Amino acid sequence: MDLKITTLGGKDAGKLKLSEEIFGLDPREDILQRVVRWQLAKKQQGTHKAKGRAEIARTGAKMYKQKGTGRARHHSARAPQFRGGGKAHGPVVRSHEHDLPKKVRALGLKHALSAKAKSASIIIIDELKLTEAKTKALIANFATLGLSNALVIGGAELDKNFKLAATNIPNIDVLPIQGINVYDILRRGTLVLSKAAVEALEERFK
Repeated sequence: MDLKITTLGGKDAGKLKLSEEIFGLDPREDILQRVVRWQLAKKQQGTHKAKGRAEIARTGAKMYKQKGTGRARHHSARAPQFRGGGKAHGPVVRSHEHDLPKKVRALGLKHALSAKAKSASIIIIDELKLTEAKTKALIANFATLGLSNALVIGGAELDKNFKLAATNIPNIDVLPIQGINVYDILRRGTLVLSKAAVEALEERFK
């Protein structure tokens, strides 16, 4: 699969052959769904908490005598049926994380990249570098390339000026190649890869 390379200014900079094993697969929604679900579950804080009856600061004395009142038998006012009592089976602090095999995660990334390639939503840029950290100039460059909602993946290290300029642009995410993931690829309309990023991906899946 051949894709043309462009400069940040929108000029032609040659062609690049992409690996069919990474960018040419037939995307499977079930694998993508498994990886996205795993990512979001891992991301979840799990800090939701309700107090049980043992944690309520309230007297534990019996409310009234057991017999002779004609009322129902009760003991502690901390019981869940009373106002101000503890919550029965409420949420507790826990991890929502679950396991997913490494091979499935790697396959999910390939399928996400292939899905973008199949829908012609990949742009290859030779270098992600700016001489000055000017957001206005970068917005103009993105407008030339037709980018309004995109994930930009650079090499192992991002250019400082480019990263700073892209920070304030809405619907544009910038990540180094180490941070590439299925969820961010799918949530943005276009995937922008630098030449260094493509080389790193092909080296990773060699």
